[in-house]
Amino acid sequence: MSTLFKNKFKINSTRLQTWDYSNPGWYFITINSKEHKECFGVIKNKKMILNDLGKIVEKHWLEIPEHYKSVELDYYVLMPNHIHGILILNDVETGHAPSLQSNIIRKPSLGNVIGNFKSAVTK
Repeated sequence: MSTLFKNKFKINSTRLQTWDYSNPGWYFITINSKEHKECFGVIKNKKMILNDLGKIVEKHWLEIPEHYKSVELDYYVLMPNHIHGILILNDVETGHAPSLQSNIIRKPSLGNVIGNFKSAVTK
């Protein structure tokens, strides 16, 4: 269902409000660029050609398991204005993401992983 926000359509979240997104499982993720701007590259002859920003997005996506030992990556596809990917959260406690500079042992939530990914790409 869509609603209007500032005279624009906004799609309501499909997240399950009662679900703990630090639970182990396979999660299908879609992350869009701001305003769906095509800023990661172009499609030529049915093949995605990454530009410099697209290469940064791909690099940080592939580095997620280096920061979260309990997270695995499955298939992903980077498009001109978004990325689709499958993240696997395993039932293993891990150390912290190096960017957090903490010694707290915890299982990361999906929000933590995606938030740090977006932050790394933005920086």
